[in-house]
Amino acid sequence: MKKQTDRRFRQANREALIALVAYGVYFVWWYVFGYGMGDTDPDTYSYVFGFPAWFFYSCIAGYPVITVLLWVLVRKFFKEMPLDAEEPESMSNEEINR
Repeated sequence: MKKQTDRRFRQANREALIALVAYGVYFVWWYVFGYGMGDTDPDTYSYVFGFPAWFFYSCIAGYPVITVLLWVLVRKFFKEMPLDAEEPESMSNEEINR
C-alpha cells in the first residue's frame, strides 16, 4: 500500500525550495558585485551616487531587486493553506468524536 503524502507538505517543500533558490540568487548577486567589482585598486573605482559602484550594486541596489523578486515569487508560486489537521476521509463521525 502506497502512503499518500499530504498536499500541504508538497506545497511547503516547493515553497522552501523556491525560497532557497531566491536566497542563492541574492547571494550570487551580492558576491559577484561585492567581490568582483571591489577586487581592484581603490583608485580605479567608479562611483554611483557617491558610493563605490561595487558597494552600490551589491548592497544598495541588490536589496530592492531581491525584494521585488521575492514579491513576484510569493504572488505567483506561494499558496495560502490551512495549517490545522484535516479530517481523514476514511474515519466515521463516531471515530472522530471519541
